[in-house]
Amino acid sequence: MFKNRIDAGRRLADVIDDHDVEADVVLAIPRGGLPVGRAVADGLGVPLDIVSARKLGAPWNPELAIGAVASDGTVWLNESLIGEVGVGNAYIEEQIEREREAAEGKVERYRGDRPPLELRGKTVLVVDDGIATGATTIACVRQVKNAGADRVIVAVPVAPPATVERLYDEADEVICVETPPYFAAVGQFYDSFQQVTDEEARTYLRADEADGGGESDQE
Repeated sequence: MFKNRIDAGRRLADVIDDHDVEADVVLAIPRGGLPVGRAVADGLGVPLDIVSARKLGAPWNPELAIGAVASDGTVWLNESLIGEVGVGNAYIEEQIEREREAAEGKVERYRGDRPPLELRGKTVLVVDDGIATGATTIACVRQVKNAGADRVIVAVPVAPPATVERLYDEADEVICVETPPYFAAVGQFYDSFQQVTDEEARTYLRADEADGGGESDQE
């Protein structure tokens, strides 16, 4: 479906433009969302920053998201799943604190000394390379709303229809290039889906970058 993340970002920017969205800021979810976000920000002519959240995994299966927490401590919990599997409050609180620190550390590592962009009163695009369950995306959307954004739009190259519907409960709009009904993982929709390194991730945030850094063609 997509050659690589830069290709996906450019195609996403075209779809966003077709929706007549006048965005003020693009916030990418690192690391995989950064090359996509860079292409979107460049295509729309708006600044790029990051927003980070971490999944809260179940005790016996870290990949099963019982919730997520953003770097500012904003939390989303899957209450129905928590009740179904019987996860205790002590475990949840421990996970929230640990994963919040990890999300905060990621922001500091990639943003460095740059101050965060002002979001109050702005139309903000939250961008990733794709969404599976939407847990971390929901936490990110809530953080952006808490920061005073006037409108929050989730924009991604690919996500399953059920996840898109779930995100409409949180975001003002969801823009998705493709919504395939058969969805196993985000990477299946990319010809090249190599991991984004920390150094590469930082290059996408440099204010003078005009085309997603020098490594985009190697993805």
